Amino acid sequence: MRAVIYARYSSDQQRAASIEDQVRLCRERIDREGWSLVKTFADRAKSGATLLRSGMQGLLAGAMAAEYDVIVAEALDRLSRDQADVAAVFKRLQFAGVPIITLAEGEITDLHVGLKGTMNALFLKDLADKTRRGLRGRVEAGASGGGLCYGYDVVSGPAGEGRGQRRINEAEAAVVRRIFRDFANGLSPKRIALALNGEGVSGPSGAAWSPSTIYGNHERGTGILNNELYIGRLVWNRLRYLKDPNTGK
Repeated sequence: MRAVIYARYSSDQQRAASIEDQVRLCRERIDREGWSLVKTFADRAKSGATLLRSGMQGLLAGAMAAEYDVIVAEALDRLSRDQADVAAVFKRLQFAGVPIITLAEGEITDLHVGLKGTMNALFLKDLADKTRRGLRGRVEAGASGGGLCYGYDVVSGPAGEGRGQRRINEAEAAVVRRIFRDFANGLSPKRIALALNGEGVSGPSGAAWSPSTIYGNHERGTGILNNELYIGRLVWNRLRYLKDPNTGK
């Protein structure tokens, strides 16, 4: 029997070694069954709330092309945590005649898909609610609820105490002041970006400067010139994101 392994760890776990752990355990199961391992598919730091993962897409394509006979994974939630996606994957693999064997549940059936899919969906909602609750508490305490802002460093105290506090990054702060000064003097975001790139000044996350990085969007509060944190106003909960069920984006 030709077997493949599917492994995934999500960004909330932050542990790349999880992939190797899953593969090792799945390989042991394959050896015990006397099957032959033909390929391993993996998605690193990918959320289980979407199927738009290269490893998952390769897994499904291989099943439809009859490249293997069975899938081995640590648990059903490694394939997906989204109830509809779990059902869709199971249906496609059934059509291809490829069973799913997991170390936690055994051979996956319709019952597993219904029960585990519901449990995983509830887990995602609970995780989102708890994350939002934690962010709100942090913001109400005057700390940052978002990511890193250019011109600041996010610092934490011992064991995560004081998480979300900001400290001015003097080198980046000088660039921020320069951008505001040049814009006030009549330079366009395009000219400012060209000058910074010409001088080899790194932009946010080490990327090159662009006009949109400078100006951004006023309604969304993005870009250097529209970031209200530079005038001491911390804005949280401005945007709301919904996943399109048709595209997964």
